Amino acid sequence: MRRDFVKQILIEMENNKDIVFLTADLGFNALEEIKKRFPERLINVGIAEQHMIGMAAGLALEGKKVIAYSIASFASMRPYEQIRTDVCYHNLDVTIIGTGGGVNYPTHGVTHHTLEDVAIMNVLPNMKVLSPAYSWEAVEATKALMKEGGPAYMRLGKSPGIDYSQPHFKFALGRGFVVREGGQVLLIATGNILDIVDRARAMVEKDLGMSATVLSIPSIKPLDEKLIVKHSKIAEGIFTIEEHGVIGGLGSLVSSLLWKNGVPKKRFHAFGFPDIYQKAVGDREHLLELVGIEANAMAKKITKIMKGGNS
Repeated sequence: MRRDFVKQILIEMENNKDIVFLTADLGFNALEEIKKRFPERLINVGIAEQHMIGMAAGLALEGKKVIAYSIASFASMRPYEQIRTDVCYHNLDVTIIGTGGGVNYPTHGVTHHTLEDVAIMNVLPNMKVLSPAYSWEAVEATKALMKEGGPAYMRLGKSPGIDYSQPHFKFALGRGFVVREGGQVLLIATGNILDIVDRARAMVEKDLGMSATVLSIPSIKPLDEKLIVKHSKIAEGIFTIEEHGVIGGLGSLVSSLLWKNGVPKKRFHAFGFPDIYQKAVGDREHLLELVGIEANAMAKKITKIMKGGNS
């Protein structure tokens, strides 16, 4: 996903001379081509994310379109005050890229786990929040953000290597996609776990004999409320899945949306990371399995809930 993002950024920088790319000492084996082709517009600020956002705000005030790039935990949490006050308050044209969102840096521990970024970014006025699931969404989101003004945050993970896009898909901020059309069970996913969700979908359909719809939601703010409400009214059970904490993420947003729109009570469960620090060590798959974000575990949980078990 990162590689395809960089390829698109190269195209955008070729077409727009005002794009400036800042990195907080990150991007080895990724940003070399940008440095080679646009050395005057790639600035490595060092391990100084707060300074990077302050610099980004200053450049934006001078008419530049700025990309600020770092590991997701450091891009979102370390300079949060600067993002809030320097960028969002002034509605400046700064796009923050957090790479390795969720537990895509699994063995580095809690400092590199990013399970709060969607929640804290979503609450900021003027901020747009995106979490693409695979490379097509990441590339199209990059195109959209480069056409837009104002603050934005996009978290990148590892692409599952599967292209879920269809010929009729047309990306726009605030738009989600129907990856699989079904009916009785609704799976709403964001970020690079779409492959796990689709495997769980197949198991649920086999176990329950029910059809399942899969929605991919790369744009969290603005959110495709119309799409979610439409399919939620049809479904008997609604399940959100995200590589993020259960508080303040997609699950919280969807449950609030359903309540606001008077969607009748449905079976509901939010899959995500519980409200505790993840101190276990292992690869990404291991950490996801520990919290139940694994196809077989999710399918069993969904099947139990759909049969009347507790959520």
